[in-house]
Amino acid sequence: MNEQPFQVLSNNNRDVYAYLYGFPNECPYCHKHIIPQFKSDYLEKEQYVIYATLLCSNSECDKTFIAEYSRDNQMEFLYENIVKYSVISENFSEEIIDISPKFIEIYNEAYFAEQNNLFEICGVGYRKALEFLIKDYLITLFPDKESSIKKSTISNCIESHVEDLKLKSTAKRAIWLGNDHTHYEKKWETKDLNDLKTLIKLTINWIESEILTKKFNDSMQ
Repeated sequence: MNEQPFQVLSNNNRDVYAYLYGFPNECPYCHKHIIPQFKSDYLEKEQYVIYATLLCSNSECDKTFIAEYSRDNQMEFLYENIVKYSVISENFSEEIIDISPKFIEIYNEAYFAEQNNLFEICGVGYRKALEFLIKDYLITLFPDKESSIKKSTISNCIESHVEDLKLKSTAKRAIWLGNDHTHYEKKWETKDLNDLKTLIKLTINWIESEILTKKFNDSMQ
């Protein structure tokens, strides 16, 4: 929260002097760290909420956005959230893009849900994305077994077709945590969504490592 509040005059049939405390320190468009500039505001009288138009201080962005402030007392309003914003998409390497575009699509849908605080469904999305990644990767390794890989459970696929021990270890645990987000009761009580995402990233790292290792081995015999 900023020490020097915005002092504003909200004009909505009557004048209301107010102090706005706090502001978003990340632009919702360029996602840079900023101290936004105050441009204008509008008072919603029935709820006593102020919507402030703020300007990104990054000259390369220079976009405006709206922040919501809720009333704390007669003249002070506290920052709550950004009303309108763009979401961040996760970027992946060319190796992962080539293997499974569907994984990237599903992963970023889950990431969108997470950014919108839909925590009860984003874990399910991450779990589905992981299954697509692993199966698509295994199909590239064993194209003659494509049909059986598609029909098998992801656990059986990992156990039967993944040879690298590090990849097998992380992929299995990522599936375990992913399954937790689809069940009524959790098995891994001490693990959360961040742990699931970490295991997915580790799985991605080991897949990338295998692909790059094979690429260099094939080109430098």
